[in-house]
Amino acid sequence: MPHSKLEDLPSGGDRWPAIGREGFRSTQWGDMEVGLTTVHAPLDCTEQYKFGGLPGGVCPCPHYGYVFEGRLRAQYPGSDWPEEVIEAGEAYFIPSGHVLIYDEPSRVLEFNPAAALQTCMDAISKAIEKMTAAGIAAAPAPAETQGSADTSS
Repeated sequence: MPHSKLEDLPSGGDRWPAIGREGFRSTQWGDMEVGLTTVHAPLDCTEQYKFGGLPGGVCPCPHYGYVFEGRLRAQYPGSDWPEEVIEAGEAYFIPSGHVLIYDEPSRVLEFNPAAALQTCMDAISKAIEKMTAAGIAAAPAPAETQGSADTSS
């Protein structure tokens, strides 16, 4: 059975350029992807989902996770579902059809269906390319360009 210390998860590389090379660490176990996301500044994914061409401008991937530090929100555009706020110390399930907003620097462990997460990551990469080409800020500068210390712990 696979297992890993969080700091030993491999770098997600450039899969989520909005948060930098070490901000997203992940590996695939079976049909699930285990990932540690470290966001160093507030991040609203709304425009990334829209520019990436995701249907309805929402994430198609359900997320199961735990927030170690920080806070995130899930909004459900086009539905009557209320906004959810998930804070440090809470486990969560966010169904597909959401927009994620990290309100502050956050550290989050997630377990996601790998194929659905790949669809989301492909769209985000596409969105960042389009937004950059159009001169639109896609996200805050990743930590390594802000002079932050190592985030892999």
